[in-house]
Amino acid sequence: MLDIPYFLSEYTSFKPTALANRYITNSHIEPLLNSLSSQFCQSLLGTSEAGIPIHGVQVGTGSKRILIWSQMHGNESTTTKALFDLFNYFELPNSETLLEACTLFIIPILNPDGAEVFTRLNGLQIDLNRDAKALSQSESKILRTTYDTFKPHFCFNMHGQRTIFSAGDTNNSAVISFLSPSENEERSLTVTRQKSMEIIQVMNKALQPFLPHQIGRYDDGFNDNCVGDYFQSLGTPTVLFEAGHFPEDYNREQTRKYIALALVSAIDYISFNRISGANFKSYFKIPENGKLFYDIIIRNALLDPLQPKVFSDVGIQYVEVLASNTITFKPKVVFVGNLNKKHGHLEIDAEFKKVSHPDFQVISENHEIDFILINLTKKSLLVNDNLT
Repeated sequence: MLDIPYFLSEYTSFKPTALANRYITNSHIEPLLNSLSSQFCQSLLGTSEAGIPIHGVQVGTGSKRILIWSQMHGNESTTTKALFDLFNYFELPNSETLLEACTLFIIPILNPDGAEVFTRLNGLQIDLNRDAKALSQSESKILRTTYDTFKPHFCFNMHGQRTIFSAGDTNNSAVISFLSPSENEERSLTVTRQKSMEIIQVMNKALQPFLPHQIGRYDDGFNDNCVGDYFQSLGTPTVLFEAGHFPEDYNREQTRKYIALALVSAIDYISFNRISGANFKSYFKIPENGKLFYDIIIRNALLDPLQPKVFSDVGIQYVEVLASNTITFKPKVVFVGNLNKKHGHLEIDAEFKKVSHPDFQVISENHEIDFILINLTKKSLLVNDNLT
């Protein structure tokens, strides 16, 4: 059985530090793949639409088969980092029983084209998570062929979510969200869905001591062009993982750790239990995600000197920009008005003072600004200055 204190105490010893930022491509993971031990069986599954290799890794000898893929969306890299944490964890002696019970097939980066330019879409500007039935893209065909050949008993669909999400109607960021995808428009509680829910409630139980009230449940609207919904409809219990925002962790290194813990706890549970779907009800105690957060909220701001009695809140989101192989976070004003029911990962109270654009303009939506002036005093909005 999983020893969670041991996992967390040893985490820094097996976490590969070469994967430390948000920008993760084949060039980052291939040296790590080359260094894996002989217990990992590697294969070239094919190439992307742009001709970039798509790698597969199989590990374990057990009868229970789990298929895992990450970076279906190229800019969602946190779960890829967690998968390499998992690879190193499997090198530890106490993981042997898991690999005797399970066989895992893992695709670390399904969308290497999108990863290269840090975008959601692939090289032909297609969302691979809307291509489950059409199979119009080479990456989609590779995933389907892997599914058909490997014949998994369970699928883990690894993604990342924006900083806007809250764990329910609270001021807690949804650090991780899970979903048991629907199989039909009616969102029926089929046995397959219940099996996914059973696994999710186990992960939630493992994570709550470390992420109290910071786990969310993703919306289960049905779309059979989404891979998770489609595989679920084929009778394979499929779990969606969404890596979100841990406070002051824009590189998502804390989130990465807890995604790795979630993965190990799920694999451990599958290894030693018969998954019937009977233990699914506590899944619904996980709050459904809200959208209550901005990266920054500036409160009680006097924006227009011509309206001295009008005070507003300013909502700012970071735009992730790839420059020199590094992701930078550019602040952008996305809302001006009343944000009393919203929360900021960083909140700045202007105390009813004059707040202006660096060029002394009246701040308005769509302004991209690195700092503001509060009564002519400069206040930086950059991540490194405020949040790390």
